[in-house]
Parts: sequence; C-alpha cells; structure tokens
Amino acid sequence: MWTCPRCERQFKTTNQSHSCVQTTIDDLFAKRPDHLLLAFDTLLTQLMDWEPISVGPSKNTVVFTNRKAFLIIRPMQKVLDIKFYYDEALSSERIHKITEYNGKYAHHIRIQDEIEIDEEILGLIRQGYQFAMR
Repeated sequence: MWTCPRCERQFKTTNQSHSCVQTTIDDLFAKRPDHLLLAFDTLLTQLMDWEPISVGPSKNTVVFTNRKAFLIIRPMQKVLDIKFYYDEALSSERIHKITEYNGKYAHHIRIQDEIEIDEEILGLIRQGYQFAMR
C-alpha cells in the first residue's frame, strides 16, 4: 500500500492518480442531519475489526480500503449512499441500485439511520470486502 504524502490516503499503486483534498470526515457530515453521522459511526464501529482496513475522506465521500477501495460512503441530504463492488450482481431488497463498471458491479445501499445496519447489510459489505482482497 502507498500513502499519499499530501492527503494521507492509502492506495494499492504507488503514485496512484487521485484528487488530493484536505478535508475531514467531520467536514463531510458538517451540514448533514445528526442521524446520518450516527449511522456512519455505527457502520464504522462494525467495520473497524476487519483487517486490513484503512478509512479516509475524499472530496465528497469516505473511502474504505483493504488492498483496494472496497466501500465508498457518500453522505447525502437525507441518506447515506453505501457503495461496494462485487464481480456479479447480487440480489437483495436492500440494494437500491446496481451499475456495471468494467466487469464488476457497483451495488448501492441507502440507509437513513443506524437501526438499518444489520447482519444483512454487513454481510453484503463483507462480500465487497472479500472481493477487493482477491
């Protein structure tokens, strides 16, 4: 893993192209409802036991990486958009949208509060985590 000396985000490839931004996770949630920050904190607490894992802010999202980015959380006005990748389209009523990118599928889950973070959501995210470790 390579850590950018300017923004301190971690990447799989040395000198990987990216947008360096000087922001914090708190900045991303500054104008969002408190329940979204609580939902994010709940999710973060659940995922921090997964090793390896690195978490950092980007321009509009929080990016979780292991060998590569496996989870991208975008705080929106009323929901958190949780995006993870997998090599096939997964089936779940919890998945809001699926889009294909170069042979992998981006799965979007939208949640409004921490009580929605359950074993099913964590299981889906775990599949994305394991896919990124391949």
